[in-house]
Amino acid sequence: MTTCGEFLVKQLQAWGVDTVFGIPGVHTVELYRGLPGSGIRHITPRHEQGAGFMADGYARVSGKPGVCFIITGPGMTNILTAMGQAYADSIPMLVISSVNERERLGLGKGYLHELPNQRAMTAGVSAFSHTLMSVEELPGVLARAFSVFEGERPRPVHIELPLDIITADASHMALAPRPVVRRPAPNRTLIREAAGLLKQAERPLLLLGGGCVAAEAEAEARALAAALDAPTALTINAKGLLPPGHPLLLGSNQSLRPVRDLALEADVVVAIGTELGETDYDVVFDGDFRLPGRLIRIDIDAQQLHRNFTPHLAIQGDARVAMRMLLAEFNPREADPGSPGARRALAVQARLNEDFSGWTHYRQLFATLLQALPEARFVGDSTQTVYSGNHLVELDGARRWFNSSTGYGTLGYGLPAAIGAKLAEPSRPVISLMGDGGIQFTLPELASAVEAGVGIIVLLWNNAGYGEIKRYMERRDIEPIGVDIYTPDLLAIARGFGCAAERARDHAHLAKLLRSAPADRPLIIEVQEAAPFHP
Repeated sequence: MTTCGEFLVKQLQAWGVDTVFGIPGVHTVELYRGLPGSGIRHITPRHEQGAGFMADGYARVSGKPGVCFIITGPGMTNILTAMGQAYADSIPMLVISSVNERERLGLGKGYLHELPNQRAMTAGVSAFSHTLMSVEELPGVLARAFSVFEGERPRPVHIELPLDIITADASHMALAPRPVVRRPAPNRTLIREAAGLLKQAERPLLLLGGGCVAAEAEAEARALAAALDAPTALTINAKGLLPPGHPLLLGSNQSLRPVRDLALEADVVVAIGTELGETDYDVVFDGDFRLPGRLIRIDIDAQQLHRNFTPHLAIQGDARVAMRMLLAEFNPREADPGSPGARRALAVQARLNEDFSGWTHYRQLFATLLQALPEARFVGDSTQTVYSGNHLVELDGARRWFNSSTGYGTLGYGLPAAIGAKLAEPSRPVISLMGDGGIQFTLPELASAVEAGVGIIVLLWNNAGYGEIKRYMERRDIEPIGVDIYTPDLLAIARGFGCAAERARDHAHLAKLLRSAPADRPLIIEVQEAAPFHP
């Protein structure tokens, strides 16, 4: 007999799933019956939140959905935070959980792991949640999930299997072909109208978001910036769409005055695949990012077209297809450092360099990292190195810089997400940017990395507490409470988990440590918020 749990594993394998993150429990062991010999690798985190963050990092790098097997009740409540981050950042994640038997659902009799309604609990952090009430439903529900991942704005999907369904006979079921879904193409008339506005524009501005990365539109983004001769700002999740030194690149500095002034002067603004949300455009929280010019918005999510800023022209559709259609309306050209758009961008870059004149220590830190490991991917938490790097770092290629400082803004993300990222592309160095406070949220995942043989580098910025929050309180004349936390010997703990661990003495020592990182286990490099790394 082939059980439903075994059939599920076969269906996932047939659709290209090669990695599953999960912690076996009495309510999920039947999902594991089919894993041996399937070719699917199982990674065991130390907490379900870690499973979700690992799946998130894996999905961002691979472009495929991160898959989790989660137990009923506490497993689901534990993974909700990770689902929230993935939901905010439009990351495809398939969370498959167990739930009590069909005849016991919602009775409140105190069954093991019982919750009144798991589906209701996941409603705010998933595209949809479905309870499988028969074996025959499974292929169709999985097809719905993959249609979300590949045909619309990708977000987590939750499918729960009652315990009596997991063990039900699925011998009569045939594997279903993977659904072929194409993202919607924009309306050609609206694209031509947008092109007409842009051809008349004297001071165009291009705003690109993570939706362009999800659509794999890197080449189109570079071509469109050049064709429009438009200074271009990238959200944090869109870093790398334009390479370092590009004459039209403004970085991810929309919250700073020089870029805001450019936005005020722009007569036509094109925003593609971006929410125009607070954590990319108003991280100073003063509400002063404004777009008085004509705004053209392009997004796969029709509802998002009208959030935050009302557009003059709203176009629903896939970012890459839309950019290709726009490019067809213009003569191709190369980015020219002497063009009007490049001169506008250069003036902004000069002002930004003045604003960052006090950040030479952060520039030197990232220069050291990239000189030692020029191809590195950076996966970050909410921590000081991430906040500075969001403004300073530019990389050639998308999916090389992402973190949890935007959108949902979780702590503890950087370590497990880096593990997932390394599993997705083992050949590329992965540097996890963590703080001493944030790493304590998910510190046990070091054991998961050692167990899986994952050689990530954790750059641990240590200021002995929640330094950024402390400064935030002090600026508002609030007596700091709860921020000067006890900080254990994190290097000794890391060694106890089986990791390599060292404190960097200076930049030369840091570079040496980076180049000698082991391939089969994490290396934790502690950098203290003190000289020579910080004034």
